[in-house]
Amino acid sequence: MTPERIAELLAPFIPSRLLGSKHLTSIKTYLDLLLKWNSKMNLTAVRDPEEIITRHFGESLFAAHQLFPDGDSTQSAIDIGSGPGFPGLPIKLWAERLDFTLVESNHRKATFLREVVRTLELKSVSVRTERAERIPAHADLVTLRAVETFERVLPIAHSLTKPKGRIAILIGSVQVEQARALLPEVKWQFPVAVPNSRSRVLLTGTK
Repeated sequence: MTPERIAELLAPFIPSRLLGSKHLTSIKTYLDLLLKWNSKMNLTAVRDPEEIITRHFGESLFAAHQLFPDGDSTQSAIDIGSGPGFPGLPIKLWAERLDFTLVESNHRKATFLREVVRTLELKSVSVRTERAERIPAHADLVTLRAVETFERVLPIAHSLTKPKGRIAILIGSVQVEQARALLPEVKWQFPVAVPNSRSRVLLTGTK
């Protein structure tokens, strides 16, 4: 897939003018790695390259642009249950000065994450192969994509967030009220619909 095609697919999620050649080259390299590794282990059920760009990279970069509109921040961030790296790594590609911790308890997936970090020569990224509740760090931003144990993981995300820090979760719209109920002390913003999706939203809140 060419960088030009990647930019075209990502246009609904983030303006093409904001993605430079460095961004697009990194995304292409990341995609190629994901496809190669996914043929040997189940990193994602999505197999079509264009669908991976729209569903995984698109959603993640949409969140990145919403969280850091100018693409610059020296804040700390933790991504819980990173899997193949979404949304954490695309957010890092967008705001490259972030100090990012990717938390993934599956050793094989964690190995893949380290390979992506090494190949893309990303700085200030660590991969922690352990459960999120055992992480001693706290961050200005904690990110999370919808997981099966959402009601268990969301309070953990809250505990890892610094005072006045932000929680950002990519979930189905039906989960918004559940999130508000689980963490009523968080100042939740109005959910923002993810482009090209019937039900996916970005929900952010301040601790």
